[in-house]
Amino acid sequence: MQQQTLKTLLESILFSADKPLDVQHLDKLFEQDEDRPSKDEIRQALQALQEDYAGRGVELKEVASGYRMQVVESSAPWVARLWEEKPPRYSRALLETLVLIAYRQPITRGEIEEIRGVSVSSHIIKTLQEREWIRVLGHKDVPGKPAMYGTSREFLDYFNLKSLDELPPLSEIKDLDNIHPELALGDEHIPRQMAPSADVAARQMHSMLASHQIKKTQSPAQAEATDDQKAAPVQAEKPQEA
Repeated sequence: MQQQTLKTLLESILFSADKPLDVQHLDKLFEQDEDRPSKDEIRQALQALQEDYAGRGVELKEVASGYRMQVVESSAPWVARLWEEKPPRYSRALLETLVLIAYRQPITRGEIEEIRGVSVSSHIIKTLQEREWIRVLGHKDVPGKPAMYGTSREFLDYFNLKSLDELPPLSEIKDLDNIHPELALGDEHIPRQMAPSADVAARQMHSMLASHQIKKTQSPAQAEATDDQKAAPVQAEKPQEA
């Protein structure tokens, strides 16, 4: 199959897909073709497509689960005006919990509470799990066998990451006390093709996922904001409810 033909087909497939597609998945779509392209040819065509879209309003982005077409980040403020609904807002306590899980995984709820100095509400863990941003990696071999949490592939996809290695060093995260306590995240009603590029994962984590708005449709449910508007500073005293 000629590369231009393959590029056209891959472009059509990726624009129509409702989730990222990896090379293995794309390869299966050509199983019935006599001139079936090889996986290397698919990779070369994808790279060529990425080059074709450079500098345009949409881009071909590779994330943890594969490739997807999306709006470039620089266009996001204008694209967002197409939707009147306000995205849900998440508390600072939830964001702190997410960052700790991302950087310290595997980590238990008790370890998160010890670091934050306040107890982690069940609603926070439930919200992160409903978003499919975190998952249980196992259970710690201590009395009670508490669950150990880590981030998921959906977390990487949502924040436009191929792997956790793309997160900035933890030492570069800004002082939490100087950061706006809430962040507006995803909107379920936006077509996936119009999802603005985050390339934001690094920058959001770099600034404690501060005030940048992201609109995507990869998340499974639109979670509600929590009431924990502020997190208490880390203390040696007994944790109190956030």
